[in-house]
Amino acid sequence: MNESALIRDMKARAAACSCGRHHPLAIDEIAVERGALGKLAPYAAGRGALRVLIVADGTTYRAAGERAERLLAAAGIDVALCLVSANAQGDVVADEATIVQVMMQASQDATDLFVAVGAGTIHDVVRFVACKMNKPFVSVPTAPSVDGFTSAGAPILIRGDKITVQAVSPVAIFADLDVLTEAPPAMVAAGFADMLGKYTSLFDWRFSHEVGGEPYCAATEQATRHALEACVTNAAAIARRDADGIAILMNALIESGLAMLLFGASHPASAAEHHLSHYWEMAYLRLGRRQLLHGAKVGVACAIISGLYHELAAGDGFAALCERPGGGAADVAGLREALRVGVPQPARIRELLREVGGPDTPEAIGLDAELLQRSLREAHRIRARYTLLRARNER
Repeated sequence: MNESALIRDMKARAAACSCGRHHPLAIDEIAVERGALGKLAPYAAGRGALRVLIVADGTTYRAAGERAERLLAAAGIDVALCLVSANAQGDVVADEATIVQVMMQASQDATDLFVAVGAGTIHDVVRFVACKMNKPFVSVPTAPSVDGFTSAGAPILIRGDKITVQAVSPVAIFADLDVLTEAPPAMVAAGFADMLGKYTSLFDWRFSHEVGGEPYCAATEQATRHALEACVTNAAAIARRDADGIAILMNALIESGLAMLLFGASHPASAAEHHLSHYWEMAYLRLGRRQLLHGAKVGVACAIISGLYHELAAGDGFAALCERPGGGAADVAGLREALRVGVPQPARIRELLREVGGPDTPEAIGLDAELLQRSLREAHRIRARYTLLRARNER
């Protein structure tokens, strides 16, 4: 699927849906191809951008930022560079310090366009700063590691707590397969694992809609499932990390992000598995430990949540968990069937994670039993989302 087809397909799905919640897809161009980075300077010039701020870290600058800087300068554009600093543990994180660093190097008068060169963290920082400064930004992914490149939500750390702030989506994305195929294998596996997390997020979305009364959109559910199935069907190709496999993964990640953008919230792609991941991230920060890749945590969490949910559905108390807080019961049999059909057993999820070379167990990511059990009791409080995990803990 090329870039125009991605946007066309999402708009066609939206046109056939009557949920009334659709948000505009304000993205001018999406390129997932070899040499896509060469389109950056003409795009910036076409927007009339005279002054551009590239935001990257040391690794992503070497991967694509340096070339982006040269191409923009060659086009006569004034280019400034912000190399974000790592924290005391050596991680680049989307926290107050990083946000302030980028804001101090940007200027309301001397920055026409931001260019985010990197993976999830860089994009989260830039989309937040761009929103606060009312400036557009362009996405240049350096690894197919997360599905948030095109979304408008920015998960950021404020005083050690992870919150998601609605910010802005990029105006364009240039995903160069020559860059992405050189990404570390662990980041490719993390992107695949982030997509596997849709198995449990989509079930939780149905649960939150039917039991918790939260909004739902068939168009974005279908788009997210389409992206998920594309990854699972092509797991072997993604594991090879050649241009074809990486293109499939990158397009799926973008499609998932577009679904969130269209819906205006993260319901299609983030639920209990992400709540566990965010809980572990905050715990690691408090302990001063190095961070784990977001997708790696989500993949492991997805297998854990799958096991828990199948266990709950098989038990006598499942019907009670499906009672609506305001009274009345949801379709218990339908929810059981949705779980059976839509969420693979944990063994299958772990098999897929291993196939692409990612961690598949808590032990594989260094997660101890005490933190795991505590997160299963408390992680539902991170987001105001009515998941099955929340129902299990609160009832």
